[in-house]
Amino acid sequence: MSAHTLKAFDEDLDQLRALISEMGGLAEHQIRESMRCLTQRDVEGARKVVADDAKIDELDRQTEQRAIQTIALRAPMAGDLRDVVAALKISTVVERIGDYAKNIARRVEQLETAPAIEPLSLMPEMARIATEMVHDVLNAFVERDAETALRVARRDQAVDDFYNSIFRTLLTHMMEDSHHIGHATQLLFVAKHLERIGDHATNIAEMVYYAATGGMMADKLERDDTV
Repeated sequence: MSAHTLKAFDEDLDQLRALISEMGGLAEHQIRESMRCLTQRDVEGARKVVADDAKIDELDRQTEQRAIQTIALRAPMAGDLRDVVAALKISTVVERIGDYAKNIARRVEQLETAPAIEPLSLMPEMARIATEMVHDVLNAFVERDAETALRVARRDQAVDDFYNSIFRTLLTHMMEDSHHIGHATQLLFVAKHLERIGDHATNIAEMVYYAATGGMMADKLERDDTV
């Protein structure tokens, strides 16, 4: 590439990173706000979360358009191509994370009259960890930071542990009192959405690690576990 082409490519990549950072910030806000609405029984706030998902969808469209244009015009190679492809894939995953936050918000109205159920008190902490994973892994993408991506992937176990604990507790509630089945089922869906957000943050971590190193994260984690 000529110096001019390299500068243009760097600008394109900066724009891709800025779009994904903006998407990530909105997705983080959506997760936090959907959980606030859930715990405070804020139905109107939840409706706003659902409506605001369109902003993430639009940023995903813009990112896809920019990534395809960059590949077509700049013909990046090797590590540069990995960065662009990672941006293209990551934007899709962040859009799905936004969908999970939207789905949590959609359940707020159905849980507005739910009695106090113990697992609901665990969910804000589960959501906090999942949201921090999203925040940290997108920062890792911007910084091409493979080590941070690894740390994010390792934290997914904490989210899974929360999900398993909530699942067992809700199942017990349903068996002890059939009146809890409807509300407990809705909370199970919420817990599953949060667990999937953690999974998607881990998926992004794998993409970041590959873009930064050219290697597979699973191989690195396996080597570390055997040390």
